[in-house]
Amino acid sequence: MADAPKSHFLSPEVHAYLVAHGTPPDDVLLALQEDTRAIGPIAMMQIAPEQGALLTVLTRLLGAKRVIEVGTFTGYSAICFARALPEDGELLCCDLSEEWTALARKYWKKAGVADRIELRLAPAAETLASLTDDGTWDLVFIDADKGGYATYYEEALRLLKPGGAILVDNVLWSGRVVDPEATDEQTEAIRAFNTMVAADERVDRAMIPLSDGLTILRKR
Repeated sequence: MADAPKSHFLSPEVHAYLVAHGTPPDDVLLALQEDTRAIGPIAMMQIAPEQGALLTVLTRLLGAKRVIEVGTFTGYSAICFARALPEDGELLCCDLSEEWTALARKYWKKAGVADRIELRLAPAAETLASLTDDGTWDLVFIDADKGGYATYYEEALRLLKPGGAILVDNVLWSGRVVDPEATDEQTEAIRAFNTMVAADERVDRAMIPLSDGLTILRKR
């Protein structure tokens, strides 16, 4: 059974229909969802199944071979990316949690994609700054601490080849981005990031109401 919708504007029935008529999660991803739920309320950090399907399709459409993921959690999105890569493809995952990524590693093996994934447990800003092969990456997915989004975005632009893509999650923040009473640090960080990106002439952009909001950017 699909998760309850993360999108505040979708009914459970419409969400279930949407997932069923896209690419539904297979047995490996369903089992990962269940194990992630067991962690507790923080399981809501896992991406929605329809978003995972989109990540796979976009990766294949781009013909991506080198992908960076900023924020891995229990590894669902990483599986979606890795499955779309060619055999010589590379996915670099950045995270801080040994506990959460231990579950990710378990499921990467079950999915048969562990050989394509490198996990670095360190602050993502440090990991990205350490990469000197500018202009050789195809795709960057940002889904981590909201206060770090601007830094991750700038590093992604530095690392991406022209025509490469950046995907940024949680840009609608459960609708709080338009709630004048929401003034917490994370909401303000998302607002500031969205405003910055909307004025950035280095990229083509589209914000779509998928899950908690996803911005798709193309480096010019």
